[in-house]
Amino acid sequence: MENGFQILEHTADVGLMATGSDLKQAFAAAAAGLFSIIAQSRQIETRDCHHIEVKAEDADSLLVGWLNEFIYLFDARHLLFKRFDITEITPTSLVAEAWGEPVDPSRHHIKMGVKAATYHTLKVEREFGGYRLQVLFDV
Repeated sequence: MENGFQILEHTADVGLMATGSDLKQAFAAAAAGLFSIIAQSRQIETRDCHHIEVKAEDADSLLVGWLNEFIYLFDARHLLFKRFDITEITPTSLVAEAWGEPVDPSRHHIKMGVKAATYHTLKVEREFGGYRLQVLFDV
């Protein structure tokens, strides 16, 4: 698993598995994986910082909310992100700084549009040595 995430093949959608030694690392890896699906992530520069706060009822909903916040920022504000610094996380809330930049068509190759993170096959699991997350995206 490279960079803490792996893209999963699915019939009509695309999935992602992310791991980390703690929830912060696993959630950051999931966000990095999302942007590797959307664009060539090596082309994204970390010029701008955006404050992100997400609240939810449980860890599953928190993961979906976290990823859907980035999908919204990409769709509505045309922002790409590469670095994710989660400063606080509980099973129901997180606070983070995300670093990236606006889409520049001359430098960024957009590979795929992602509509939403879904609850289908969603997993937030504690494992020996850390956490494993699994999410399916509607594309």
